[in-house]
Amino acid sequence: MKIQSIRTWHADLGNTRPYTIAFKTVDEVRNAFVEIKLANGITGIGSGNPSEYVVGENLNQTIEALNENNLDFLIGRDIREIHQLTWEVWKKFPKNPAARAALDIALYDTFAQYLGVSLVKYLGQKIASLPTSITIGIKSVEETLAEAGEYRGKGFTVLKVKLGKNLEEDIERLVKLREKYGNYFTIRIDANQGYNTAQTISFYQRTRHLNIELIEQPLPAKAVDEMKQLPEEVKNVLAADESLITPADALNLIKPPRASGIFNIKLMKCGGISQALKIADIALHENIDLFWGCNDESAVSITAALHAAFACANTKYIDLDGSLDLARDVVNGGFILKNGVMYCSDSPGLGLKINA
Repeated sequence: MKIQSIRTWHADLGNTRPYTIAFKTVDEVRNAFVEIKLANGITGIGSGNPSEYVVGENLNQTIEALNENNLDFLIGRDIREIHQLTWEVWKKFPKNPAARAALDIALYDTFAQYLGVSLVKYLGQKIASLPTSITIGIKSVEETLAEAGEYRGKGFTVLKVKLGKNLEEDIERLVKLREKYGNYFTIRIDANQGYNTAQTISFYQRTRHLNIELIEQPLPAKAVDEMKQLPEEVKNVLAADESLITPADALNLIKPPRASGIFNIKLMKCGGISQALKIADIALHENIDLFWGCNDESAVSITAALHAAFACANTKYIDLDGSLDLARDVVNGGFILKNGVMYCSDSPGLGLKINA
């Protein structure tokens, strides 16, 4: 079945809850979109939203890469060549992982719809459901406690707390969270490259009694050698995020001594489902757990990440809350969320419908 046409566009989806992390404040959510139409009328959709600080690609570059004139190589191609098509996308846009992700996701969505099965079933579903963490940005203690209470009221049981600006204030926020809510919440933290080696070890030692589930990317992205020298007990709960963009990075991280016990995979970093699964396979053979994350994204790419995550036996954590604070979206359907727990639907492809 041949690809008949490809349409691309972009939109600001809005952000109802602007937030701060160690290196920026987020107050808008601009995404690029790709729609692929087959000759039989089936349409699939993909989306992309890069983090320029992490991958060196901004949304304007994503949009430029997705100019419809650049996508002529896909017109008339058979969607059943899915692996060849995603490989060609990877080769054609080496510096545009978000553009690749949007195309890659759209190709997978279209292909799974052509087969009449959900994408996760095509990939091989290993996991039925997991609770997602929901993120609290860098805020005061009072604001942190209030936001946590709001999420408790909505049924969420896992928090990811952004840290990395001031070690003492970071620890105080976590102590107060435990004092107020006890063990109701599972707590993960993301320092977004905000600590040095000494601060990372100090944070681990001083918060051990708080039962922090994992520590995401405390050291700078390029400090892989420093990550490898951390105590083994720290590395066991350390998730490599900005240090892990490509499968080649994954191979570097596992070279003895390994740098972390957890890999954070984001479709917007690696360039879509096809590359994400390569990283996941490397991790599987090295007994490394997977933690699937996101940027601020449409439900399109969040759903795609969930399907990929649930097709991997070593997925242990998900942080796929990137569409929950959008003011609007271009689709409905997709992932299912109940009391903070995420599920894939059984609808063909990603189970998405483009809003009229």
